[in-house]
Amino acid sequence: MKKKFIVIGGGAAGYFAAINAAEMHPDLEVIILEGSNKVLQKVKVSGGGRCNVSHACFTPNELVDFYPRGKKELLGPFHQFMTGDTMEWFDNRGVPLKIEDDNRIFPESNSSQTVIDCFLESAKNAGVQLKTSTRVDAIEKNEEKFIIKTNSETFEADFLLVAAGSNAQVWAMLEGLGHTIIKPVPSLFTFNIADERLKDIPGISVPKATVTVVNSKLEAQGPLLLTHWGLSGPGILKLSAWGALEFHQKEYQFEIEVNWLSKSFETILNELKVAKKEQSKKQLILRSVFEEIPKRLWEKLVTAAQISSDFQWAQLSNKQLEELALQLTKCTLKVTGKSTFKDEFVTAGGVDLNEINFKRFESKLHKNLFFAGEVLNIDAVTGGFNFQNAWTGGWIVAQSVSPLPPEGGI
Repeated sequence: MKKKFIVIGGGAAGYFAAINAAEMHPDLEVIILEGSNKVLQKVKVSGGGRCNVSHACFTPNELVDFYPRGKKELLGPFHQFMTGDTMEWFDNRGVPLKIEDDNRIFPESNSSQTVIDCFLESAKNAGVQLKTSTRVDAIEKNEEKFIIKTNSETFEADFLLVAAGSNAQVWAMLEGLGHTIIKPVPSLFTFNIADERLKDIPGISVPKATVTVVNSKLEAQGPLLLTHWGLSGPGILKLSAWGALEFHQKEYQFEIEVNWLSKSFETILNELKVAKKEQSKKQLILRSVFEEIPKRLWEKLVTAAQISSDFQWAQLSNKQLEELALQLTKCTLKVTGKSTFKDEFVTAGGVDLNEINFKRFESKLHKNLFFAGEVLNIDAVTGGFNFQNAWTGGWIVAQSVSPLPPEGGI
């Protein structure tokens, strides 16, 4: 009788582990238990529907720097399977990938459906059984086997992978098996800000701003996007990931300082003085003197510096120039809440990493119980890094669930 490898959760990590396990170990019966009747929905919406498969960082020591939680633990695994391996894996299955200017990696098709179709076809070809609308109600241990009770039938597994993401019900079952769950908090989110300087100009973006949390060491740099509710964009999402726990403790009430140009106050002040000299008779508010600052945002900042809209550059006092330089480099804004980033909900929290053997992504408490993906207390900044964690974990689990004893074993 074949040994059974059962995967709880039909997400990216679960499919990747199931497909590779079935391909590596033909003598293994592989089953995915999916609570929904719609599969791979998170893959479908990721990257704006294009699926941001990974990120073009090919050195493990550099790649781990994008993980606020899991940096130390992923270093070894990334030496086994990382970005280049991911690209080769998809390419071998007829899904060529491309690296974009910001180093994010997408399918050449620009469609997440390509990735979904690849998984479904690969799973079918490898003999993976997919059980949809199968909700897991209980996980029990019976000697060396796992008993998984669902709404439709009961399964017995020799190897069990939990890849159910941030699922509170599954986490409760794992606590019943003795595992510690770190309370989840949102990790990728945008900032709600009600401020006149951002009002009525949604859709405007700046390419390279620096955002600092007041009275904190938290800081991030990157593009910013002004929205109807405040600020978004890669710079904000990066900051939200690194500050997830601190922002939760602050109940999402804090102040940030935005340097719209990522240049020093002194540098900007000097550039404004040059503009005053060279454009003395021109009306200040007509257009931004900085290419990076869109005209409508420039108008807001000029008004915030208490400069009249009909002033010419020559009319500005040194104090007004300093105030405008402050608005450009030290623009203080009050954050009053958060908004989840589209449908790509990511949390910090999950199974305590101290309870995992990352050479196998296996529980230290129960032999042959494995974890991969967001069920673990691992998360990353936006840009394909969370998927890379899923691929790496899934691959290593697949290698670890051999139905044969290890070399040298009995």
